[in-house]
Amino acid sequence: MSTKKTNSAFVCNECGADFKKWQGQCPECGAWNSIVEVRLGPTPTNRSAKFEGYAGGATGNNVQTLAEIALGDVPRFSSGTSEFDRVLGGGFVPGSVVLIGGNPGAGKSTLLLQTLCFLARNMHALYVTGEESLQQVAMRAQRLGLPTDKLQMLSETNVETICATAQQVAPKVMVVDSIQVVHMEDISSAPGSVSQVRESAAYLTRFAKQTGTVVILVGHVTKDGSLAGPKVLEHMIDCSILLEGDNDSRFRTLRGNKNRFGAVNELGVFAMTEQGMREVNNPSAIFLQRAEDPAPGSVVMVMWEGTRPLLIEIQALVDDSHLGNPRRVAVGMDQNRLSMLLAVLHRHGGIMVGDQDVFVNVVGGVRVMETSADLAVLLAIVSSFRDKILPQDLMVFGEVGLSGEIRPVPSGQERLREAAKHGFKKAIVPIGNAPREKNLGIEVIAVKNLQEALSAL
Repeated sequence: MSTKKTNSAFVCNECGADFKKWQGQCPECGAWNSIVEVRLGPTPTNRSAKFEGYAGGATGNNVQTLAEIALGDVPRFSSGTSEFDRVLGGGFVPGSVVLIGGNPGAGKSTLLLQTLCFLARNMHALYVTGEESLQQVAMRAQRLGLPTDKLQMLSETNVETICATAQQVAPKVMVVDSIQVVHMEDISSAPGSVSQVRESAAYLTRFAKQTGTVVILVGHVTKDGSLAGPKVLEHMIDCSILLEGDNDSRFRTLRGNKNRFGAVNELGVFAMTEQGMREVNNPSAIFLQRAEDPAPGSVVMVMWEGTRPLLIEIQALVDDSHLGNPRRVAVGMDQNRLSMLLAVLHRHGGIMVGDQDVFVNVVGGVRVMETSADLAVLLAIVSSFRDKILPQDLMVFGEVGLSGEIRPVPSGQERLREAAKHGFKKAIVPIGNAPREKNLGIEVIAVKNLQEALSAL
């Protein structure tokens, strides 16, 4: 007869650190009121063999050197869309766990339903829904015109039952929608709590590693846009993907935040249509649909996302402020960086906008995560402040330092080739990114500091 005891711990929601007792502030990350009690439930002392081996391998004490470990190509299979495969690093890897998150209505369930209907034609696929009824999912599939004769469906929220059913069905890929509604019987807390999310994800991860099944978990996001649940959830999984997009825009961006089998920060672009999510093979052409009549405060830059360049338009509006504290609004980029760039513009560019409201927007709903947009943001602000229209065939990129210097950015040659391919004739770039080739088909103005960049306008 096995003896059981109830374990509990105090876990920080922000960083995942464990503590023996509750405290108001987490010593690891400094967050306040983020430590909650996690009840791990009754744990048998004689653990079953099916719970051993977290990574799905043997649990023996056989020590090997790196040279003795057999290497082989990682087998992958396509998701059916090249943009999804790009973010995954080339396709799904058997035994991997993928977490996809996004705002409500972003299209997570639609994208995964399309993907599984495509995969079900050639392999066993299982879609587990806990938030919607089977009739609701079937109605969506019928509305999108998807093939419905192969995909297997299951409406269940108990993790043990889900894995037991999957053992019988033996799917190669399984979707759990969503991780916030499933639960384990041994955990006394409600579904969606820290303990339920963590233990359910760990159970599904063990199942994926031991059976070689691709498990795709759907996760909700918090108000600040991060994935809900404990931070340790991101350490358990193999790939973390975020589906972003405003409700008033038909374009969605699929961004990889973590990938053990490919590059991170890859970006896939989709368009939400009446037939579902459709991939956009040339996103630069979509984001460069500029107004017919040129206006001040608009400039094009080339950002680098994963393994490809992407042309986007940055707009700025500078207007007289009627408030004691002028507003600084940044949509699609870090607002703190905008304040820093305005200070550099005043100190090293001689342009004072302290009494002006400054608004910056990245067109198309794309979020700029790199510093190559610094120079483009400043030139757009100066263009709006001086009411001067910049040339339509001008492209800009470069990082701006606190001393006013223009620093080079990675993959400068590829950015210039992408701009020349789309018909741009002039580029203002850091001197460190000046091309060695003379036949790129674009006039390059290399600058050292902010003063030279402003003089080139």
